[in-house]
Amino acid sequence: MTLKRKATFAGGCFWCIEADFLKLPGVLSVTSGYAGGAAEEARYELVATGRTGHVEAVQLVYDPGQISYDELLDWFWRHIDPTDGEGQFVDRGPQYAPVIFHHDVEQRRLAEASLERLEKTGRFRVPIRVDIRPYTGFYPAEDGHQKYCRRRPAHYAQYRAGSGRDSFLEEVWGAEASPVAPPAAGEGDSPSEKELRARLTPLQYHVTRESGTEPPFANEHWDRKEPGIYVDVLSGDPLFASRDKYDSGTGWPSFSRPLEPESIDTRRDESLFPPRTEVLARRSGNHLGHVFPDGPPPMGMRYCMNSAALRFVPARDLEREGYGAYRSLFEPD
Repeated sequence: MTLKRKATFAGGCFWCIEADFLKLPGVLSVTSGYAGGAAEEARYELVATGRTGHVEAVQLVYDPGQISYDELLDWFWRHIDPTDGEGQFVDRGPQYAPVIFHHDVEQRRLAEASLERLEKTGRFRVPIRVDIRPYTGFYPAEDGHQKYCRRRPAHYAQYRAGSGRDSFLEEVWGAEASPVAPPAAGEGDSPSEKELRARLTPLQYHVTRESGTEPPFANEHWDRKEPGIYVDVLSGDPLFASRDKYDSGTGWPSFSRPLEPESIDTRRDESLFPPRTEVLARRSGNHLGHVFPDGPPPMGMRYCMNSAALRFVPARDLEREGYGAYRSLFEPD
């Protein structure tokens, strides 16, 4: 039986710290979330104000038989700026401060000793400003923030490159930095058949994995008019936006174009006559529906989707769920 232990670290944007720890052998899981605050509630929009006392953090479950807490600490130091207590890189404010949360006396001893060793190396000419605090609780972040490097690899890579994190690590550590590249889409993230059946409802599984079709006029999104975006129910990749949704009279949610064309694939479907063009989510392989050349101008296309393959994210929740890049689509001109 595998012995499991927890460790909790804050090092700026949890997207980056999560991606770094995900690559370590012996780390069984990484969850992005919020830690350290006195408030009994933590949500992105509250923590982002910098007034709750929480910091963006990650909680690891690890196997001490494969990796030690000391090794986790060493990895942590090499992926943050330990001299910046006011934030990390491009992200400023107390919610981005670096913190080590110790779960017991032994973790505290190891963290303090590790910090002392780092100071003695003389690698940094200014004081280390990383707090070592008792662990008091952890609030998992919203689904849209979990495994963000895998959900939206292109956006994550763009953000990380522009944040200044990797250039700093290269300058300070050089070949010792051991930078972690963002995982490739789907890398290590393909759920088993058992996991798929556990995560999806029977209807979702039938539609997405067995290329099924849900009933018209009796599905979740066919007549939804609320502003927001529609994402893949499995991977969370953004697929369609409400601005491109229209009433096709078919009883299924219909769109004139995809929100992110690179998030979908098409292929010839000869299961019926005449043949149709199937639409799939590129990363998860989920069956979404079909596309037909009878849509409204100017595109002239009708993306006829199954509600069971989509999850709706309201415009008001885009930032909280990690889709803030699309907020401008729903703001007044």
